[in-house]
Formats: sequence, structure tokens, C-alpha cells
Amino acid sequence: MTTIMLIAGLVLLVAGGELLVRGASKLAISTGISPLVVGLTVVAFGTSSPELAVSVAAVRPGETDIALGNVVGSNIFNILGVLGVSALAAETPLGVPASLLAFDLPVMVAVALACLPIFFTGNTIARWEGGLFLGYYAAYTAYLLLLSQRHDALATYTLAMQTVVLPLTAVTVLVVTARAWKARHAPPP
Repeated sequence: MTTIMLIAGLVLLVAGGELLVRGASKLAISTGISPLVVGLTVVAFGTSSPELAVSVAAVRPGETDIALGNVVGSNIFNILGVLGVSALAAETPLGVPASLLAFDLPVMVAVALACLPIFFTGNTIARWEGGLFLGYYAAYTAYLLLLSQRHDALATYTLAMQTVVLPLTAVTVLVVTARAWKARHAPPP
């Protein structure tokens, strides 16, 4: 019975993936938003929703290792496995848009680096840190949508992010890291 459920789940996953790609393409065309932005927002959320459900289900009974393993493993697999298989399956080489290299790739690297002090400060992710991550995802998505629509508020939004939010985050990460380092290296009482 378990094997049948696994096979049925995989078939539904492939069918759902096909519907998601078709729907995302139509959404991009109908709203005038670039397919890259739709992929970075709608498709990314849609494909990560099952992971979100698994992680939330895992942390409820206290299985935090499963939740973290799911997130880290999924990201590694998406970058190496999914991108690799997609490149193998494509008839022509996958083009990487300049905007992805200029903005989204540095954001991805910055987020990965921002996780390091959080992971090493007591080996926990506090609720406020989870809220901060969620807020940054909302800010990133808002930026992409403003950029794609060439909205008048984009310049103000960008200025606020660069002069207030990002420096405040850098200071917060440094303070949290310094406190954790000091606590680890303090002489025993």
C-alpha cells in the first residue's frame, strides 16, 4: 500500500508541476511581469509549499532536525540536482539573465551567509530570527514586484532598504555573533 501511495504521489507531483508551469507562464503573460520574476516568486513559493508543510509538521512534535534537514537538503538539491537535470534535459544551454547575476544571486549568497551566525549562536533559530527571515522574504518579493512593474515607489523602497534595513541587519547579526562568541569563550563560573 505504501508503494502505491508513493507512486500515486509522484504521478500527482509531476502533473501538478506541469499545471504550475503552465499557470505561471499564463500569469506572466497576462500581468506583464517577466517570467523570471514569476519563477522567483510564484513558482518558487508553489514548489516550496510542500517543504513548508513538512517543516511545520516536523517542528510541532519537536523534530527540528527533520525540519532543518529538509530546508538545507532541499536547497542543495534544487541548486545541484534540479539545475543539473534541467541543463541536461534542455535542448540548448540554459541562459542566465544578467539581472539574476546582478541582484538575485548576491541576495542568495547574502542570505546563506546571514544564516551562519544564527546557526552558530547557540545552535538555535529563535522566533524573532524566523520572523526576520520571513520579513526579508516579503521585502525581497516586494522589491521584485516593484522592479518588474517599474513602480514609482521603487527608488524610495531601494533607498530605505539600503540605508536603514540592511545596515540595521548587519549590526544585529554582528551583535548576536559577538554575544555568542563572548558567551562561548567566557571563563567557567
